Amino acid sequence: MRSLIRTVRKIFYLVLGIIGFPVNLVIVVILFRGKCGLSACSSRYLLAMAVLDLLVVIIEIILSRIEHDFFPLSFLDITPVCSVHYALRRLAIDCSVWFTVMFTFDRYVTICCEKLKAKYCTEKTATVVLATTSSLLCLKNIPIYFRFEPDVIVDNIPWYCCNSDAYYYDPVWEGFKNFEKILTPIFPFGLILFLNALTVRHILVASRVRKSLKGQSKGENSSDPEMESRRQCVILLFAISGCFVFLWLWYILYYFDVDDPLGSNGEYIFKQVAYMLRNLNCCTNTIVYVASLSKFREKLRNPLEAIFT
Repeated sequence: MRSLIRTVRKIFYLVLGIIGFPVNLVIVVILFRGKCGLSACSSRYLLAMAVLDLLVVIIEIILSRIEHDFFPLSFLDITPVCSVHYALRRLAIDCSVWFTVMFTFDRYVTICCEKLKAKYCTEKTATVVLATTSSLLCLKNIPIYFRFEPDVIVDNIPWYCCNSDAYYYDPVWEGFKNFEKILTPIFPFGLILFLNALTVRHILVASRVRKSLKGQSKGENSSDPEMESRRQCVILLFAISGCFVFLWLWYILYYFDVDDPLGSNGEYIFKQVAYMLRNLNCCTNTIVYVASLSKFREKLRNPLEAIFT
């Protein structure tokens, strides 16, 4: 059973790397050029998320998973390089998660906080928020470099990354591990659910009020551009955050050490599936853009039509 799961995992990451890199690269280029029917603030958040998705594909999928499966010995396995590589993996995943949270909060302010919207939902604020978040997460991941020690030393060259004894027994490292679990992904997971619940509540109340004022409760049918705009915004928000919640849920359950009735094999399968779904999240935003934004579909279709023509 484990050999089958390993084979599936190899194929999964290989396909994800082959498809994820060019697709996310195209997404970054389209969002960078703009004119996708999005505000400057939303475009800035989505561009940052797309760049992080691309970095996750490169660092986590190609240089880690695929390299480990198909090139078991390379310079990436030298201990100092391996330590830096692992810290960068954690940084990319952390930023990907927290940029999704920042985008969710921005949409919440846009929809629910009319007074705060003019000050917060600007391109300058988005840049400051993203830069601050990235800087703090960089500082948070510096200790990860010192977590490892070489597994073997060959010709005075340290190879592979092995957790040091202090990582298992030192209370400082134990506290750091618990902090990591809470910071990513438990707290963002709960925060996204909370913000979405507030957004849904506000939209339902506002919708009933507007329908009442426009007389739609009496059977009149008239278009409402404001509600249509909110509907498209909410579809984009819920599609992105919904995919995030679903694909990270299994990783969180694995973190909580959910009892598995299938024993050790079932635990191994659950772990691999949880990691695969977590890493799949780096490509789901592409589907969301294509499905929910008509102008984005048009810009994505035009270069494809030119290529095939």
